[in-house]
Amino acid sequence: MSDYRTVSFTDELLADGSVHRRYSDGREEWRRQRPDGIVQWRDSVGGTGTDEPLAERLIKRTYDANGRTVYGRDQGYGRTAWGDRTLTVNRTTFGGRMGVVLAAVGGGLLLGAIVAPPMALTAGAEEELRQQLAQQKQQTTSNDGGGNGGGGDSGGGSGGSGDPSPGRGHEEHSDFDGHGNDDTGVGFDDDFG
Repeated sequence: MSDYRTVSFTDELLADGSVHRRYSDGREEWRRQRPDGIVQWRDSVGGTGTDEPLAERLIKRTYDANGRTVYGRDQGYGRTAWGDRTLTVNRTTFGGRMGVVLAAVGGGLLLGAIVAPPMALTAGAEEELRQQLAQQKQQTTSNDGGGNGGGGDSGGGSGGSGDPSPGRGHEEHSDFDGHGNDDTGVGFDDDFG
């Protein structure tokens, strides 16, 4: 984990159903989940874009300014590793707070090694992951007899000049604050909020 730059965040649910995210580096982000599960975001430094959940606990962040994408992978315990070597940590949720406590007391082995996200995916690979996620959600819904709320809102860091890292400019990458079923891998731990 030492080669990742860590940026923590807290989320506040607003009356209109959107989320206000505050990062430890001083940035802010406003997020709203669309009916299709994709999150639209805008930040305090002028960046806008979308975060999309994909199967295998992956998140795709797309920047409106230039269409660039960055991938993240949910690590559990409120942690998301990004392709730019940033680790975002959600301090809002129990899982995220527990991850912070475990890391602080030397529980790195309990948290496990960070699994890096892909640097790039083809359009075909992305579509396959979308289909896998849809199948997982359908199976979970039928097993639950109704559903569990599914994904959520995502958010991330900001980076400028092609760098998606939190606090480095206008562009962003995401984490999910999923409200889904973490045991099945369908929902994301807590970056979609």
